[in-house]
Amino acid sequence: MKKLILMVMAVVLSSLTWAQNRQDSTASNRGRLQVSAFGGLSMPLGKYKNEIGRAKNGYFAGLAIDQYFKGNKWGIGLDARFLNHEMRKLDSVFFANGHIATAYKNHPSFQHIALSVGPTYKVGFGKLDFEAFLRGGVLFEGFPQYTQSIYVNAASGPPVKTFDNYYTSNSKEKTKSWMGLGGLRLSYGLGDHLALFVQADYLRAFGKSFGSDSSEFYITRYSEKKAITATDVMNVKIGQITNILDFYEEKPVTQKTFVQAVNVGLGIKYTFGGKRKIAAPVPVTKTLAPPASAVPKDILVVVKDRQTGLALSGVTLKISHKGVDHTSISNAEGQAERIKGAEKGSYQVTAVKNGIAAEPVAITASDFDKAGNVIYKEIYHDDPRFTLIGETVRANDNAKLPGIGTVLTNASNSTNMTQISDAEAKFVYQLEQQSDYNIVANQAGKFSQTESVSTKGLDRSKTLYVTLKLGVSNLDAGAVFVLKNIHYDFDKSNIRPDAGRILDNLLNVMSQNPTLKIELSSHTDSRGKDTYNLRLSQQRAEAAVNYLVGKGVARDRMVAKGYGETRLLNRCANGIICTEDEHQENRRTEIKVLKF
Repeated sequence: MKKLILMVMAVVLSSLTWAQNRQDSTASNRGRLQVSAFGGLSMPLGKYKNEIGRAKNGYFAGLAIDQYFKGNKWGIGLDARFLNHEMRKLDSVFFANGHIATAYKNHPSFQHIALSVGPTYKVGFGKLDFEAFLRGGVLFEGFPQYTQSIYVNAASGPPVKTFDNYYTSNSKEKTKSWMGLGGLRLSYGLGDHLALFVQADYLRAFGKSFGSDSSEFYITRYSEKKAITATDVMNVKIGQITNILDFYEEKPVTQKTFVQAVNVGLGIKYTFGGKRKIAAPVPVTKTLAPPASAVPKDILVVVKDRQTGLALSGVTLKISHKGVDHTSISNAEGQAERIKGAEKGSYQVTAVKNGIAAEPVAITASDFDKAGNVIYKEIYHDDPRFTLIGETVRANDNAKLPGIGTVLTNASNSTNMTQISDAEAKFVYQLEQQSDYNIVANQAGKFSQTESVSTKGLDRSKTLYVTLKLGVSNLDAGAVFVLKNIHYDFDKSNIRPDAGRILDNLLNVMSQNPTLKIELSSHTDSRGKDTYNLRLSQQRAEAAVNYLVGKGVARDRMVAKGYGETRLLNRCANGIICTEDEHQENRRTEIKVLKF
C-alpha cells in the first residue's frame, strides 16, 4: 500500500508540473493563506495493524494552514491532527481449573497527536485545485497498556493470578517519535474563498528513540507450544505453575513495531486574499503578413546515448514525411544531415545502430508554429553494451595503418568477431558488461601483440567508450617481438590456459604465413642460479614449441631456445638490488623472425 501511494504521488506531481503551464496566467500572483479542517478514516498498516500492534481501523481529524508564495503554486504548510486506533482485544480462555484473561491499565487504543511542517504544491483548473504536500515533524504517541495472565482457582476466594504470558513492555505509556507525512488533496471551489476537498495521505513514525524516549511499541509474550483447552489442568505449587513449560516456551520473546497508517478523509478550507481574476478576451487583429506557420523551417536531429547523454556518431537516422525518407549517418557531434526548408507537417524520426533501434521521435505541425528558424529534436539510443573504439597503428611510430584485419575474442566463451580497420584506421566493437576480451591483428605479413580489454568495474551510466591502440609490425627477417602476457607458474614450464590464448595468436600468424620460420626463446631474471635459470628457460621454450606443434605447426619451422639470464634488458644482473617491475622486464618470451 505504501509503495502504491508513493508511486501515485510521483505520477500526480509530474502531471501537475506539466499542467501548471495551462493555468490561467491572469490569476492573482500574490501569495494566499488557506486554513483547512478535515477528518475521516485512518487505516493502520504492517505489523502495527497485524500481530504486534493489533490496531483496528480508526479515525483522524485535524487542521492545516498553508501559506502560498507569489504565484500560488509553491507554499509552506503546517499540519496538526489527532489519530485514534482501537486495538483488537485478546480473547479469554477457560481451562479445567482456571482461565486466561487480559487486564487493561488504560484505554485499549492507540491515540496519537501529529505535528508536522513542510512544502506544498498546488495547481488549479477553474474551480478545481490539486495539492500535494510533504511534511516532517513529531508524533506524540499514546500506547495501550495491558497484561494477559493465567488465573488458577483457589480453594476459597477468587482465582489467583499465577503467570503473565502476554503483556506490553513499553517503558512509558506516552512517548514521542519523528514522523513523515505525504499526501494529495483535490478541492472544489464553492466561491472565491470557500472549497470542499477530499484528501489521502500516508503517515509513519521513524527511528527507535526520541531523546530518552523509546519511539516504538513493544510487546513481550511467551510463545505457545500448544493451545490450552477446556480439559487442561494447571498444577500449582507454592504459587507457581509446575507444568507451564508443557504449554509455553521457557523464555519470552519481545517484539516491536512503528506507527504507520493511510488516512482518507473529507474537509473544508477557507482561502484568504483577493478574488480570482478572469482574463479579458484578447482582441483578434488581422494582418496582411503570411502566418509564421506557413514559413518552411530547417530540421536538425541529434542522437544521444541514453545512459550517459553523450552524442553518438555512426547512427543511421531516417526522417520520414509523406512516404519520403531522408536517411543519413550521424557525425561526431551526433547530428544527422540537416533538412533545409522543410514544409509544415508531421515527420517521424527513427535511429538504428548495431541492430538496436531507438524509440521514435515525432515532429508535429505545432513544432512549425514555434519561434525560430530551426526545429531541434533529440533522439536517444539505448544499448547496454560498451563501445570499443580501436585504431591500428604502426608499432614503432604510431602512424595510422588502415585496412588491417582484427579479431576480438570473448575470454569467457571464446567466441570471435572480426573487422577490418577503415580508411581512418578505426575499428569498432560492442563489448558486453562485466566481460574480458582479447584483441589482435590478423593479416598476412603482419604481427601484433594480443591486447586485453575488460569492462569489469566500469559503470555504463558513466562510461560509453573504451579506447585502444593496436600496434602492428611487419614480419621482416631479423625482427624480434616480445610476446606479452605469457606467464608460467613458479618453477614450472607447462603452458597455462592464459598463455595458451597468446600462443593461439602466434598459431594464426604461422598459419597465415606458411614460409615463416621463427626462433621462440624464453628468458629469466637474474635471481636464482645461472644453470638452473638456463635449464628452466629451455624447458619453457620447448613447452611453447610443443604447444604449437600440437596445434599443427611443423616442428622444423620453429627453434626452441632458452637463454636463462644471459640476455638481460636492464641493469639487474647478479647482486644488483632491483624492483619487482625491473625483474619482470627480464622475464619474457620472444620470437625472432629467422625467415619470411
